[in-house]
Amino acid sequence: MRGRLAREVIGRAVRLQNQKLEAEGAKGGVRLFGSWLLTKNVEAGRSAAKAVFGTQGAMASSWVARHGMLRSTSAAFSSVTTIEVPPMGDSITEGSIATIEKAAGDSVAEDEVVVQVETDKVTIDIRSPGAGVIEEILVAEEDTVVVGQAVAKVNLGAAGAESAAPAAEPEEPVAEAPKAEEVKVEAASSAPPPPPPPKAKSAPAPPTPPAQSTTQTAAPVTGPRERRVKLTRMRKRISERLKGAQNTYAMLTTFNEIDMTNLMALRKKYKDEFIEEHGVKLGFMSAFVKAAADALQKVPAVNAVIDGDDIVYKDYVDISIAVASPKGLVVPVLRDADKMSFAGIEKTISMLGQKARDGTMSIDEMAGGTFTITNGGVFGSLLSTPIINPPQSAVLGMHATNMRPMVVDGEIKARPMMYVALTYDHRLIDGREAVTFLKRIKEVVEDPARVVLDI
Repeated sequence: MRGRLAREVIGRAVRLQNQKLEAEGAKGGVRLFGSWLLTKNVEAGRSAAKAVFGTQGAMASSWVARHGMLRSTSAAFSSVTTIEVPPMGDSITEGSIATIEKAAGDSVAEDEVVVQVETDKVTIDIRSPGAGVIEEILVAEEDTVVVGQAVAKVNLGAAGAESAAPAAEPEEPVAEAPKAEEVKVEAASSAPPPPPPPKAKSAPAPPTPPAQSTTQTAAPVTGPRERRVKLTRMRKRISERLKGAQNTYAMLTTFNEIDMTNLMALRKKYKDEFIEEHGVKLGFMSAFVKAAADALQKVPAVNAVIDGDDIVYKDYVDISIAVASPKGLVVPVLRDADKMSFAGIEKTISMLGQKARDGTMSIDEMAGGTFTITNGGVFGSLLSTPIINPPQSAVLGMHATNMRPMVVDGEIKARPMMYVALTYDHRLIDGREAVTFLKRIKEVVEDPARVVLDI
């Protein structure tokens, strides 16, 4: 009844208002009911309705506000915006739709992920420019998209209008007269209850049958015993680059072993102060990065690359750190690693590692790099021959630290030892330079004071 009354009042109000506007030349647009119907101002609505229809109009405006009938009017001012694939880097012009996080009709918040695009190097999140409702998804998973291509349409403001609308107030229930049956039941319940009947003797329980053996022969497994999954774009690119490195480079690996006793003692001594001062743990990686940066400056051929008929020597040290992400191997870069402190290295590695795990790393954070360090020791690897990361000329492989018997000052002692491997491009780097480079890393890690004293 109230709903019908409200709709009638609204219709009459709009017709009357239109007549007034036509008479006034429609100078100011919808004046009287604009605040009520379009901006959802409930108090203004009550005043406007009361001015035209008195108390009955004000009651109707309150009913409309309670039942959310103003949402559709505010939604009329929302705008449909197209979401496009953003620029993904200088060398990347296309990608594949990895996942579609939203469907048509779903509400979306500002900066919320709508679609994920997987490229050769990283996964890009395409986000909504504002709060609203998804009108249409224009792509499907595994579709190839290019920069600037539309992937979805969002009705901005629609979701905000719905969330801003006042919640429907529950109407007060009207008390109903008790039914005749209920009155009879109450009258009967007031009478004293009859005495309970005498209990009958329980019959003896039947004997329990002997338990049967439940041992059965397992049924043979039926159905397919293998699955076929399409390669992701990133995995394809990784395989192409690694195979390309094998086909292009004359790769050779040299090995050495490092006594981690002094570095572990240094970390144990200062770990609490380091965390308190810098807010990050002191790990092994910072020492190896500093050692590699020092060795690259002393053996510049390892930091160089072959470009056609030329050798390009890099006078800066940008070290790539291989990080295993859920979608594949990524190699973020530490810029000017030779100028970074131990704390700066640890903080940057921690930040880049978190971005790799969350899938929020940008192309710029992985571009470039003159040398790579990979640490298979975190997975328990004892020894490996890493593959060069093109277009670089060498890669250092770290491995697990294990206690092994070593001869120290003529005595056999248990020492924490790590094998390290350097794979290098033998077209550019000779064996003497490769061994010298790896030996320098060993010296600095075993005695970190060498970096401070530059000896």
